[in-house]
Amino acid sequence: MLSKFRTLYPYLNLIAHANGIADPFDDRVVEAYWIGNELLRGVGKRKLFRHLEDGLDLKRKMDIRGFSSITDRIGMSAVPHHSFHVISVWKRTNDAPVEHTLESLDNCRISWGEVTDVNGPKIEVMREPLVEHGGNLSLGPAEKATVMRSPDCREDIDALKARDIVTMHWGVPCETITPKQALTLRKYTTHHLSMAIMPA
Repeated sequence: MLSKFRTLYPYLNLIAHANGIADPFDDRVVEAYWIGNELLRGVGKRKLFRHLEDGLDLKRKMDIRGFSSITDRIGMSAVPHHSFHVISVWKRTNDAPVEHTLESLDNCRISWGEVTDVNGPKIEVMREPLVEHGGNLSLGPAEKATVMRSPDCREDIDALKARDIVTMHWGVPCETITPKQALTLRKYTTHHLSMAIMPA
């Protein structure tokens, strides 16, 4: 079922094959795409360009200017991390071809936060939101946010407690991560944010 996701699976496949890993769902590959790790360095610029052009078929889905804007970021050391796709590909190519807003970008990226309180399914975290100044994107000061966990959530999410670090995607807590992983996720997120300019 996961292999049918038209954006997720091609990225996992790219990272896996570039690093000689047979299984695109290998934990190391999944971590590379969502959080970031050394496997991202194994994907060269040429392979990333071919992935965007052929694997995701972006050259056909977008106009020349839009496609060039994305591929220009390869020369700025972009890597196949989830934050690169969210921040660089403004049109949601997996669903309706509509442009992201600041709010949808903030929800779609993998964010992280420190848990401050847990009350049943409600989890309070301190999280840095995306902010925009003069068309440039960056992380703003940490602020309180609330996410809800489902009854069938992962074991680590079910056991969340204050001071844990949790990742979030579209308002849903995904997994607990270590401080080192949080630093890695911040590194790749801010790296790709430095290349981003909100469309006019």
